[in-house]
Amino acid sequence: MTFHDPTGTVKLNTGASMPLIGIGAWAGLDPEDQVAVRHWTLTALKTGYRHIDTSPIYQTETSVGVAIQNSGIPRDQLLITTKFPWNGHGRVKQCFETSLKDLGTDYIDLYLMHWPQHVVYEEGNYTPQNRDGSLRVTEDFNFNQSYAVLEGLLETGKCKAIGVSNFSIKNLEKLFETAKVVPAVNQVEYVRKELVKYCQSKGIVVVAYTPTGEYPLSRKETVRRDPVIVEIAKKYNATPTQIILSGHLARGVAVLPKSAHEGRQKENLKLPILEADDVAKLCALDRNDRISNREYEIDGEKGRTLWGWTYEQLGWA
Repeated sequence: MTFHDPTGTVKLNTGASMPLIGIGAWAGLDPEDQVAVRHWTLTALKTGYRHIDTSPIYQTETSVGVAIQNSGIPRDQLLITTKFPWNGHGRVKQCFETSLKDLGTDYIDLYLMHWPQHVVYEEGNYTPQNRDGSLRVTEDFNFNQSYAVLEGLLETGKCKAIGVSNFSIKNLEKLFETAKVVPAVNQVEYVRKELVKYCQSKGIVVVAYTPTGEYPLSRKETVRRDPVIVEIAKKYNATPTQIILSGHLARGVAVLPKSAHEGRQKENLKLPILEADDVAKLCALDRNDRISNREYEIDGEKGRTLWGWTYEQLGWA
């Protein structure tokens, strides 16, 4: 049996190399868990991870910065991804400088627009709500305007590459109406083959967050228990998680699994190379479903919304 290179990289459209397997630094809503990120991120760095993904919304940038400092790994051997939050439209430069400070770094390798919609800014509150429980959004700034500011950050030298997250083909097409720089990546939860094909045709690397389809807050394991995945895992003497991650890599998709456990961190770096028939079986499981984001759908005044936008606005309808 052969395995994917745990240090394998993909070339971004900037010419930089990005590790295909990164560690996600989302830790839930408990402040103690967010602080604990510094410990298991350090473990991940010692295990061999060189790509760390965080965000102000995760409230783990400071912890990631501490882990990097304590690791002793030269900064130029790491790739740090962070994002400006959905309430950062109109404040992109300010958000960027705050992230630099919280991470304790002079530059950010990959800076993303976390979501296309503009959530109303309230200091200390990332989720201001309407009466029906949906997020309060505004059209004061659109993602085209915010992306233009991202493009300007490249000229400062403190931002090496820019990209987007949670963008559909529909919204990428809208972005290209004004964009001068093609996004280096599109980080998404649900990786549909049409989106992968479209992004790759544009020179955009697709990165999967929540890549195993499991979300801790839901306490469900709907994907890892799928009988097809379980059967393939037996064939390769691997775990369902390893098979799912391998399936992403087989399609040219980078992954950001999150684990606070050293054993599973090591396990997620040892991924078997799947036969083409098995990759096809995994792709055939596509059900147009989302696990983590589905938990927050609201059926309110505007109809079915997710994080303040309808599925039509998100381009997921």
